[in-house]
Amino acid sequence: MKTISILGSTGSIGTQAIEVCKELGIKIDGLAAYHNTDLLAKQANEFAPKMVCIYDETKYEELKLKINNINIEIVTGMDGLCKVACLESIDLVLNSVVGMIGLQPTLAAINARKDIALANKETLVTGGKLVMEQADKMGVSIYPVDSEHSAIFQSLQGNKKSQVKKIILTASGGPFFGKTIDELKNVKVQDALKHPNWAMGAKITIDSATLMNKGLELIEACWLFNKTPSEVEIVVHRESVIHSLVEYQDNAVIAQLGVPDMKLPIQYAMTYPQRLPCNTGSLSLIEYGKLTFAKPDMDTFICLKACMEAMDKGGLYPTLVNGANEQAVALFLENKIRFLDIGKLVYSSLQEITIQDEYSLQGILKTDQLAREYVLKKAMEIVQ
Repeated sequence: MKTISILGSTGSIGTQAIEVCKELGIKIDGLAAYHNTDLLAKQANEFAPKMVCIYDETKYEELKLKINNINIEIVTGMDGLCKVACLESIDLVLNSVVGMIGLQPTLAAINARKDIALANKETLVTGGKLVMEQADKMGVSIYPVDSEHSAIFQSLQGNKKSQVKKIILTASGGPFFGKTIDELKNVKVQDALKHPNWAMGAKITIDSATLMNKGLELIEACWLFNKTPSEVEIVVHRESVIHSLVEYQDNAVIAQLGVPDMKLPIQYAMTYPQRLPCNTGSLSLIEYGKLTFAKPDMDTFICLKACMEAMDKGGLYPTLVNGANEQAVALFLENKIRFLDIGKLVYSSLQEITIQDEYSLQGILKTDQLAREYVLKKAMEIVQ
């Protein structure tokens, strides 16, 4: 069994990953969370890792008082996150933090020759070229944790990527599938947080409602599987039973199916190439009765269109739309902008900003900051 660090251990993916570790006896030597000291301390006291990180530096003393084991090293901030990702004793880093703060610890882990179980899609959206090139150079494997990318990864087993004609990425459609722009004008935060199939954190749930999440997953799929946006088809599949599909050059289509439960892709990324018993429900197609498919509405949900166009433009434009979205979602969750404003701000950032920075970590961070400043300024104009 591998020894792992879990970044984002108090979130939805992180807590489920811990359950998998308990069920399989996987050793946890590193834990990291943003600011939830109660749950992080509980996890640390139960598993006694070598190191824990609380990203919010102001929570250090609070966490220290809650951890019983004096042998556990407590670190903070981005440096601390990278330290947890590079522990000498670990074989694998599960990165499930939210947002582009996941990029630097991923790069640090790769440079330390640690394999990555990747649930932080922003790592590849913002820095895909850097990450994939460095992983190849260091001989590091990246195992996808997102259910869609795990499905593609599983559907590729025994075949060659060069034989792939097309990737078919499924989408639940979120809580507002079939709604018109007029019907979405007065959407409240609590409405957007009601996902039909998955229990997730607030940010990713809003992204699912705007279809931004599917746009980010398209970009991630392009980097993971070396495809262009034109080679990735997005299909709305409301039941979330078919997690994604791969079409080969002979027109055979292979899919991975299962009940909507993240434990399976989490476990597969942690135990690959083994398939071990997993504490999930068994799929009964008879109980479902039928599976449905539809085309996404990119005129209403323009975040998806923005991601496709950003990937076509290349360079740092995916970083730009990601940063704009992260800032816009934060404003929406604070009730400072309307639901439809998220898409407007993301798409206008792509239309109005010209990027001149080179593709480097510094360029990525500058572009992200540029996008956030643009959204904050533009949002004030919208409110006025």
